[in-house]
Amino acid sequence: MSEKILKRITEETGIKLWQAEAVVDLIDSGCTIPFIARYRKEATGAMDDEALRTFDERLKYLRNLEDRKATVIASIEEQGKLTDELKQKIEDAETAAAVEDLYRPYKPKRKTRADIAREKGLEPLALYLLYKDAKDDPLKEAEKFVSEEKDVPDAKTALTLAQDIIAGDVSDDADYREWIRKKTQAKGMLTCSLGSEGKKIKEAGDRSVYENYFEYSEAVTKVPGHRVLAINRGEKEKVLSVSIDAPVDDILDYLERKVMRNVSDICASYVEEAIEDAYKRLIAPSIETEIRGELTEKAEEGAIKVFGSNLEQLLMQPPLAGKTVLGWDPAFRTGCKLAVCDATGKILATAVIYPTAPQNKITESEKTLEALCDKYKVDVISVGNGTASRESEKVIADFIRKYEEERRGRKLQYVIVNEAGASVYSASKLATEEYPDLNVGERSSASIARRLQDPLSELVKIDPKAIGVGQYQHDMNQKHLDDALTGVVEKCVNSVGVDLNTASPSLLGYVSGISKQIATNIVSYRDENGRFNERKELLKVAKLGPKAYEQCAGFLRINGGKEVLDSTAVHPESYEAAKAILKECGYSLDDISAGNVKGISSKKNLAEKLGIGEYTFADIASELEKPGRDPRESAPAPVLRSDVLELSDLKPDMELKGTVRNIVDFGAFVDIGVHQDGLVHISEMADRFVKHPLDVVKVGDIVDVRVLSIDEKRGKIALSMKKS
Repeated sequence: MSEKILKRITEETGIKLWQAEAVVDLIDSGCTIPFIARYRKEATGAMDDEALRTFDERLKYLRNLEDRKATVIASIEEQGKLTDELKQKIEDAETAAAVEDLYRPYKPKRKTRADIAREKGLEPLALYLLYKDAKDDPLKEAEKFVSEEKDVPDAKTALTLAQDIIAGDVSDDADYREWIRKKTQAKGMLTCSLGSEGKKIKEAGDRSVYENYFEYSEAVTKVPGHRVLAINRGEKEKVLSVSIDAPVDDILDYLERKVMRNVSDICASYVEEAIEDAYKRLIAPSIETEIRGELTEKAEEGAIKVFGSNLEQLLMQPPLAGKTVLGWDPAFRTGCKLAVCDATGKILATAVIYPTAPQNKITESEKTLEALCDKYKVDVISVGNGTASRESEKVIADFIRKYEEERRGRKLQYVIVNEAGASVYSASKLATEEYPDLNVGERSSASIARRLQDPLSELVKIDPKAIGVGQYQHDMNQKHLDDALTGVVEKCVNSVGVDLNTASPSLLGYVSGISKQIATNIVSYRDENGRFNERKELLKVAKLGPKAYEQCAGFLRINGGKEVLDSTAVHPESYEAAKAILKECGYSLDDISAGNVKGISSKKNLAEKLGIGEYTFADIASELEKPGRDPRESAPAPVLRSDVLELSDLKPDMELKGTVRNIVDFGAFVDIGVHQDGLVHISEMADRFVKHPLDVVKVGDIVDVRVLSIDEKRGKIALSMKKS
């Protein structure tokens, strides 16, 4: 492991050298991030999941950078052009861009105008133009290089070719490029104008989501990420034409000062032309591409971070335990699909009703609902928020009102859930294997029910990008997005833990150390041999060896098995330590199941006495006192409703409770029960300055909001979280 890499990571992250060395050793030995975060706290100084993932990403970048440096040095050395000074510069370079700048003059590339000019023998003339003691008219000097054989017909052509050589050399200078890049970043303006499609839209007098950018200019240093991504999309759709306006005069002045220090007056105008050509033809386009790439990369990082945070909060919403739920997948022509799921998620019944247009069979639909609610003692109706959900919601609210009047004391409520991805799941191979006897609509309605009962277990079956809590996800680097979102799902699944005897392959596939193939093998083993009775039995599963067992065992739970500790997050490697702690405190394993273990956490002196690390002791003690505690319990429960509001019911200054559905850079969208989510702009989130909405709210939060304005025609609601 390169000392340079370790030193740099410690400087950037602020961690100690011993922590960095420990994390690298653990990662290189095949340990996963969730395992390191949970079970190797002593080694890392209790670095959390997020810090470890940041470390891992940076480690990969710096290792790739070192590999690239080695490749570049070898290439230049092979050409016989490597000097000690150049080698040192490459080794000291801190970014990939800096390495590529240094490599540019030596990088194999298509033949340039400068290369062609050199082949024609014009380099001496280029040197003459830069010669401080040049006295003869450059045109006269250029006549020496006229050659029909080399296709240099006249002195003017010779001078142009010589200028191409100067332009190429100026363009290839790494120091010049670095200065110009920094200057453009500091002083450049991101500018938009109408593209070909934009001109058509404007000529037709049509509206466009990009009209705010038809005449737009903003400093590169100030453009927020969401604006960068919106502009990129507008450019891709040819609605916008985008460029970076650099401080050209400042840049040309700089280049002239550097290049023309010793140029004679008689050659000055030719060199000035070459410098301007170097910048405008060769340097500016590539610098613009680099800066826009950096803007996009930074914007994507920000958007991915918001997307990941939203996803984490959605996955970590508390399960609606002990409730029988009727899932309702709304539709018009094809009818609303229903599925009743018991408290364990088992599907008890399915049906299709037609209460919406064009059939409008409300009476028949209410009879079906009444029969299902009576027979299966339905507690909650979970309604998808897709097409026809508004109309369905009204039918449900009217039904609940009548139902509760007729059956006094029988409580029935409903909740709108985000159905994003339900249709993707219901038509997937996974859903077909899970429910071969159900059709697509029935699977979808069951998914809508179960994502209320246990959001995590249900949503892991769906591609995270299809869950609907991000922005511009289709415009981003898909690998970066997939890696980040997969990391979020892994973090959530492993922090909650998984019941080994009921978990689906989808859920198991996110457990530390378990691949998709091993997840399938676990379920196959379970199907063939019955339930697992102890964690050690996992070692009998095909392809699940000792290393995979070490990584996954602590995150898998077995309730009612041979070993009580298998139902906790205590890792098998710490069973002896856990039993020793219990013995010292006068408890037995039976006391864990009975919930009788108390006060162990405070006896920290036991850690030293028993030779257990402090972090490990604290985690074991916490598990013994609250075995199998679900971290989702502390999150706010969903808002259950029994009546419906219309958009027309809203009035300015009306105060309501709502659920945060999505967060973007400029605010948060809140469900207040009127089908259309309202927007709390970032400026209305608090009575103080808010840098980002995530500093104030997260997806799933229950918030108090005040209506600012309602635009019924455009279906827009402006909300405020400020105190009135």
